[in-house]
Amino acid sequence: MSPQRRTALASVVAACVLIAIKLVAGLESGSLGLVSEAIHSGTDLVAALLTFLAVGVAIRPADRSHPYGHGKAEHLAALAEGAILVGLGLFVAALAVRRLAGPHPEVDASWWAFAAVGAVIAIDLSRTLVSLRAARRYESAALAANALHFAGDLAGSIAVLVGFVAVRAGAPWADSVAALFVSALVLTAAGRLMRQNVDVLMDRAPSDAHAAARRAITALRPPVELRRLRLREAGGRHFADVVIGLAPGAAVAQAHAVADAVEAAVEHALPGSDVVVHVEPKQLADDALRERALAAALAVPSVREIHNVTVLRVGDRTEVSLHLKLPGELSLEEAHGIATEVEGAIREALPGVDDVQTHLEPLAEAGVGHAPSAGDVEEQAEVVRRAVLEITGAEVRALRFLRTDAGLVAYLTLPVDAGAALADAHARAAQVKARIRDTHPEIVDVIVHTEPGPG
Repeated sequence: MSPQRRTALASVVAACVLIAIKLVAGLESGSLGLVSEAIHSGTDLVAALLTFLAVGVAIRPADRSHPYGHGKAEHLAALAEGAILVGLGLFVAALAVRRLAGPHPEVDASWWAFAAVGAVIAIDLSRTLVSLRAARRYESAALAANALHFAGDLAGSIAVLVGFVAVRAGAPWADSVAALFVSALVLTAAGRLMRQNVDVLMDRAPSDAHAAARRAITALRPPVELRRLRLREAGGRHFADVVIGLAPGAAVAQAHAVADAVEAAVEHALPGSDVVVHVEPKQLADDALRERALAAALAVPSVREIHNVTVLRVGDRTEVSLHLKLPGELSLEEAHGIATEVEGAIREALPGVDDVQTHLEPLAEAGVGHAPSAGDVEEQAEVVRRAVLEITGAEVRALRFLRTDAGLVAYLTLPVDAGAALADAHARAAQVKARIRDTHPEIVDVIVHTEPGPG
């Protein structure tokens, strides 16, 4: 016989002794309180019997039909016990209310009834103290739960004793009140028991165990990227499903070693747990994705220039878009063929990318320009200087103009505070450019160079 079943059998014997004492004393004295306490102890007997039978099933090893073992047999048994507790508790409560509403039967509060209750209290008190000390010594949650359960039995027995004292003092209704109190204890214990075991049967994640497993994984060094942690419990054993991320270039041996470390960490935090670790490649950062997409696209023949490479995360999808410049003399069919080749090259280089969008642009041909005289662009120069001064509070550092086939182009150097972020400097340059073009439409383009300085 296994140690678990021997423990359960000992609980059956202890419960039978308590029931015998309470039931005999209750029937002989006519005390509903003692009878209800016998039913309360009967819950211990039912629990012990069901555990004794269920453990015989639960300890069976996993098989083809039950790959996770038979541990949930214990929880099914506990659920049945909870249902029995609810029925008995309601039955006792109904009898107590009936007695309180009608004539009170005579209760014989003799010395031997007090002796029986005293013996029961002594047994309950000793069980509570022993379990409490053991729980503190071994830091056992199961032993702490036993101590709490025995303390509930002790409270019920004390209530019956108080009822006997009150009956002896001339209050015959006190025994029924004690019975009501005990039935409330039974119903409370039944509700807690059913809730806990329904949670297990429904695979509700145990929050304390989940937090302990997560702490154990995140404490590993070097750090591990934890992507998913799922836990469920059956028969006092935890089953963990862990997904971690590693660098795409990691060797198989390295991935296996990290998975072993994760399993060991979870098993240390939750002894006896069954851990399955799945390893996935990490997603590249957006900057790395852009660089690899750009390199793959530039490797395609006929591609002259690429800009505005953008990475978008759309839910669980990753999309890349880019502007592709090709020679202007190509036909649309030829350009579309090159774009398709570019999209294929990016997908091959980045398997995690779900979609690639290309925007086709003609490559600008070299143009001819000449510098106008200072007198020809005096008005335009004043517009540029005023715009820079109003927006930055500083004078423009360098300014020149070129006349091209498209129109007048301004080149200027804009001073910006050396501590400013690059994004802020770009925004300031764009603001200056927009002001100049709005003020003087003849200037078809403004090329702004920013450099550190008082701005």
